[in-house]
Amino acid sequence: MPTPHYGQPRYRTIADELRKRIESGTIPPGALLPAESALTAEFRAARGTVRQAIAALRDADLVVTDHGRGTYAAPRRNAPEQNGGSEPETQQRQVLADAELAALFAVDVGTALLEQQTLTRTNGAVGTVVRTYRLLQTES
Repeated sequence: MPTPHYGQPRYRTIADELRKRIESGTIPPGALLPAESALTAEFRAARGTVRQAIAALRDADLVVTDHGRGTYAAPRRNAPEQNGGSEPETQQRQVLADAELAALFAVDVGTALLEQQTLTRTNGAVGTVVRTYRLLQTES
């Protein structure tokens, strides 16, 4: 059983403090979190306790760990109105497979595919465009 710290486990206290820093922008999205050694010194906690706090933040999708590179604050997932964005725009259309798509799907060039394009905007500017392809269902 973890040692309580003001009614909650120590790792939870550390995770809550780091969460506040991420949500307030003190640690901005995409920024590298301090090294475990720096966090153990700051919070006067064991490395395992700091790792448990980071795991809790990862479970809450607030941080992303890139093996060998560190742990980063995850991009914000606020409502579009709050971050100046808009709802994603999605369109579907039928396309014919070019040589590259035909090779990926192991079909003939010219085979009909369904293309779905999702576009997101941030402050009116295009942020991302994601295109996915699927084979059309053939009725038998």
